Order: sequence, then structure tokens, then C-alpha cells
Amino acid sequence: MKKIVIFGAGKIGRSFIGQLFSLSGYKVVFVDVFEPVINELNSRKEYNVIIKSDNPDKIIRVQNVSGILVTNEAQVAEELSSCDIAAISVGQNGLQKVVSLVAKGLVLRQKKYGHKPLDFILAENMRNADIFVKDLLRKQLSSDYPLDELVGLIETSIGKMVPIMTKQEQEKDLLTVYAEPYNTLILDKNAFKNPIPQVNGLAPKENIKAWVDRKSYIHNFGHAAAAYAGFQFDPSLRYLADVLKIPSVEKFTREAMIESAQVLIQKYPGEFTIIDLTNHIDDLLFRFKNKALGDTVFRVGCDLTRKLSKNDRILSPLVDGIQINLSINKMRLTVIPYQFPSSIQPNLTINKMIKTFIYGLHFKACNENGKMFPSDLEFHNTLQAKGLYYILQNICGLDRSANFEVIELIKSYDVEIVLNGFSVN
Repeated sequence: MKKIVIFGAGKIGRSFIGQLFSLSGYKVVFVDVFEPVINELNSRKEYNVIIKSDNPDKIIRVQNVSGILVTNEAQVAEELSSCDIAAISVGQNGLQKVVSLVAKGLVLRQKKYGHKPLDFILAENMRNADIFVKDLLRKQLSSDYPLDELVGLIETSIGKMVPIMTKQEQEKDLLTVYAEPYNTLILDKNAFKNPIPQVNGLAPKENIKAWVDRKSYIHNFGHAAAAYAGFQFDPSLRYLADVLKIPSVEKFTREAMIESAQVLIQKYPGEFTIIDLTNHIDDLLFRFKNKALGDTVFRVGCDLTRKLSKNDRILSPLVDGIQINLSINKMRLTVIPYQFPSSIQPNLTINKMIKTFIYGLHFKACNENGKMFPSDLEFHNTLQAKGLYYILQNICGLDRSANFEVIELIKSYDVEIVLNGFSVN
């Protein structure tokens, strides 16, 4: 039986990666810090994934599983030395610890088997995860270790959403996890050192950077657009599924997502079509409306310092869209009113994208305890005390010179919207 070692026995590790490989005949070995879960995995050798949707629950049994505590470094190295493939799903903050274990396993693997490459599926929601992990590995491995030859770092685009489980549900069964029906893992076709595993659900892509941006520019962007527009429409609504039942909010969200999709098409010519991306958008909106996910407006929209930053889900496609417009028109704008001047009509419509960012600036949703996300409170205090220009440059990361047009457009839209009131249209 083939074997995969998965660092991280959390929601994505168990409900997604572990499920896919187990159902395709792999033995699954989880490595994690949480001893109760590891003990249960070793005791039961299986767990259930419950598929949540508008249809009756479906139970998928994941078998041939076991676990290793991260502190058992010798056993982790032994399993890595002999496995067929590995995966990492621990979050950016956990990568440093994991990589030190990975390095020990790679050294042992080379000692035992010589030139035997190992591929790692990087199931992390971060851009350039391959570069990030490679840099960490170089610091852990000796200079003569042939990293580029023996290690495949497979960047992914994780589109699976995991339903929220209550504390009572988690305590009832430590291993059972909820999942939505979507089960496609997009990954970098060209990064494998070994043949791509024959596993149902894997979707290798030639240009993974384009597909990682698709996740950010459409999925993450659309999530935020729904939360921010929904909050402006009715701050009392708690669940994203309820927000998207409002026709004007769904319409705004869809149109904003299509604007971002147009930017993606321009950025990666030939990779996507508007028909494909529109179908993807409609599928995402259908999935966002899955009430069984339990996603709240607060959870989806909070953490403004991160989600409104230059390299994240809203500003990244917006900056690209404005730069594409300027490139097409072959001139820089010196003064930008609320709308583009008639002499410089944008080839890409970006109005809804800008409004999404403005709605985000004024997002003040609270959790079930009536409290804002701590850094969001600080964000709004800073906005009130130091103003929008300070936020855009020092918090969001826009450069006053290089991103002059972006800053001025946001400023003029913000003034207009605040004066005339928020309306989702």
C-alpha cells in the first residue's frame, strides 16, 4: 500500500488531503501537535468526514490512518524516509517547526535510499508557498544536499471550505470533521519530481501562479465582497448565507467578482475565458449560500489589516486592474475625479471592486459576543485619528508615488460614498 505523510491533522488535513488519498488506496500517516487526536487516530485507524450541504448529510469513512506526535522526531523521520508522497497543512506560523522535521526526514531518506525524490503538497493558503518553504529548508539542510533534485514543492490553490463545528460537536468525536461537497485540489503540475499520483480529485495545472491568483482574485475577493456589502446593507445579519439571499447584495457581489475576473483574464492571457470564470463565480456563489457551512459575516470579513493589504484579496486585483487600464491608455492620470475622465475611459470596469474596498474600510462587524476583531478596532481608531491617506500607505502598503492613481481613486470614491450614503448597487 502506498503511503502519504501529512503534517497537520486539522480540518484541511483530515477532511480534504487525507480523504482524497485514503479513498484512492493510500495509507495516511498524520503528524500533529495535538496528542488526543493522534491517540484516537492510532486507536481507531479511521474517522468520518460528514458532507454538509442542502442535501441530507453524507458520511465518508476515511480508513488506513495513523498518527505521530511531532515530538517523536525519530519516527517522523522514519516515516518520511519511506513514504511515497507528503503534504503540509499547518499554516504559515507552523511551517518553521515542520520544516526542521522535514529536513531530518530528507537526510535519513537520502542516507537509506540515495537518489529518491520526495514531493510535498503544500496545502497552505499563501502565495509562493514553494519559495517560502524552500528558503526554510535551505537553512536546515547542509549546503551539499541536492534540494532542487530531491524535493518537489507543490504549490496548491485550496478552494475547499470547511463548515464550522460547534465546541460540542468537536468534543463529541475528536476525529469527525465536516466538509462541503467540493473536492478538487488544484496543484502545480510542473513541480513534481515523481509521477503525479493517480488520486481522484487532483487537478494539476501548468501555470499554478494563475490558479493561485484565481483563488485570491475571485474566491477570496468574492467572499469579502459579500461580507462587506452585506454588512453595509444590514449590519444585523450574522450569516453569509443570509446576506446572499438579498438580491441586491448577491448582484453586487457577482458583478464585483466578474470585474475581478476580467482583470485576471488580462493578467494571464489565454489561461482563462470569461465563460469559464463566470461559471466558476456562479458555482462559488452557490457554495457561499450553503448555510451548513455556518460562515459568519464577521469571520469572512474581519482582520482588515490583512485583508485590505496591498497583496491580498481586494487591493491586489484592484491595483492590477488600474495598472492595466493605464497601460492600455498609455498615460498616467494626474487628477482622478470620482469617475474616469471621458478622454480616458477604462477598458476594464473596476467600480464595484473599488466600492468593495471602501465597504471594507467601513466594516465594523462584531462576533457573537458583540466584540470586534481586536486589530479591526485598532484599524478604525487609526483611521479616525490619522485619516485615510495614512491607512492606505502605512497599513495597506500602497506607495504614494507608484500607486498614486489607486490612492486617489479610493479617496474620491470614499468621499462620494460617505457623502451620499452606502447603497449596495
